[in-house]
Amino acid sequence: MRLAVLGAGAVGPGAAALAASRGHEVALWSPSGRGTSGLGGHLHAEGALTGRFPLHVATGLAEALAGADAALLAVPAHAYPAVLPEVALALPRGVPLILSPAGSLAPLALDLARAGLGPRAPVGGLATTPVTARRLGPDRVRVAKIRRAVDAAAVPARSGPEIAALAEALFGIACPVAPDVLPLALANANPIIHAALALANVTRIERAEAWPQYGLMTDAACRLMERLEAERATLAAVLGVAVVPLATSLARANAIPEAPIARMAEAIAASRAAVQGPTDMATRYVIEDVPFGLVVYLRLAARAGVAMPLTEATVAVLEALWGRDLRANPLLDMLDAADVPALLRDGAGRG
Repeated sequence: MRLAVLGAGAVGPGAAALAASRGHEVALWSPSGRGTSGLGGHLHAEGALTGRFPLHVATGLAEALAGADAALLAVPAHAYPAVLPEVALALPRGVPLILSPAGSLAPLALDLARAGLGPRAPVGGLATTPVTARRLGPDRVRVAKIRRAVDAAAVPARSGPEIAALAEALFGIACPVAPDVLPLALANANPIIHAALALANVTRIERAEAWPQYGLMTDAACRLMERLEAERATLAAVLGVAVVPLATSLARANAIPEAPIARMAEAIAASRAAVQGPTDMATRYVIEDVPFGLVVYLRLAARAGVAMPLTEATVAVLEALWGRDLRANPLLDMLDAADVPALLRDGAGRG
């Protein structure tokens, strides 16, 4: 197939290399242009995937999508409000788009933005990215991990198997089908883990001190994570959604036996080189994972009449510490007056 990868940070190039390694033709586009600056017609990968893979560097979105059989949108969640409207206008009707990851109900927001088009290809989403990666240079990417399985879903919900089969064909990973994209909006463990770590280590972040993330997942920090997770679990139960527990998610991601979170963090810290925590107040741990993670929970909870007092307090305290509004999420604003269950099931204006 011909795949248009929209987003050229680290995950986009990593996914592009993985798809190219499977014989697919790949075009790569950077919304800002910075991600493809200095990149020629090949991408070198190392780590879990090694090789030199061909790709086409697109100078514009229309060029990236021309002749595409499928598209993958791989940008940070905080970039969705700026990028989704552009993609909604440019995406051909017959091209299915997969968002990776599909947090903050972004696939539904994109479908709403295209409601006037009538019949069209589904919008898909993955619970997380098909790879974890780090950019080493303009034409080099280190693929740290190729995930074995990532849940997939679609808008409309009935197209979930189609999107899962597409993702499996592109990336060679198993994609169990979720009932709709709502579980994907609740599945990511990062907002809970990162919020607790940011609260507990704010002065280290502010002073740009080096600190080991897993080494400082102490009993106290993990107690906060567990209580935040308990509120998420209550919300998920009311919404009728199955969400993988935080401890299970951490165990799967790091290939270790499941145990209390603090004990798993100790095992991770002891088993590999230290993963450093953020050293800048502009960290995505707060400016992305709060508005596009914790605030998503709160908005869904308000609609469902579910109280989440500790999550609410965590957001309020982080707003005070960071001195900024962390609740703004234009994707959720689109859904305020919408019949979300019906839209998840049937999509928007699909006839």
